[in-house]
Amino acid sequence: MPAEPIDPPGIVWTRVSPKYVRVRILGLAISSLIFLAILSAPLLLVQLGWWQWPPLWVAVTVPAVYLVLCVWRILLIPRQVRAIGYAERDDDLLIRQGIFFQRTMVVPYGRMQYVDVSVGPIDRVLGLCTVKLHTASASTNAHIPGLPTSEGARLREQLSARGEARLAGL
Repeated sequence: MPAEPIDPPGIVWTRVSPKYVRVRILGLAISSLIFLAILSAPLLLVQLGWWQWPPLWVAVTVPAVYLVLCVWRILLIPRQVRAIGYAERDDDLLIRQGIFFQRTMVVPYGRMQYVDVSVGPIDRVLGLCTVKLHTASASTNAHIPGLPTSEGARLREQLSARGEARLAGL
């Protein structure tokens, strides 16, 4: 199957840090444990005899199905992280992501208004950051997660300088 619309020929992608897999898995595990506890509450109440409904098989099936889906998502995370990449070209920045629904975004340097670097608590421990690109379009969701902090700082400065140079030429 040709992948030219998603992967233009001659592009060398820079991938995000493999440490980002841990960030995604830990984030998913924390949220899943909270949601699993909520889904398991009816099972506990049925087992204690405080509720008659739902039937036991429903109270067991719902958290079990959710747990299987969580395991499936955890198994997909390493592949999803490997699919994230970016490439700096002369006039624009390409950002690629996705396994099933692949997406390649082209952000012209002249359209960038500002570049934001954010770091969450888990990212900070692993030395990672997320670079967000803001343009005039409100629908632009251009971000590159899982970058080492030094690369994030370099990319912020590089993109800001290129954006200013392109805007000055308008």
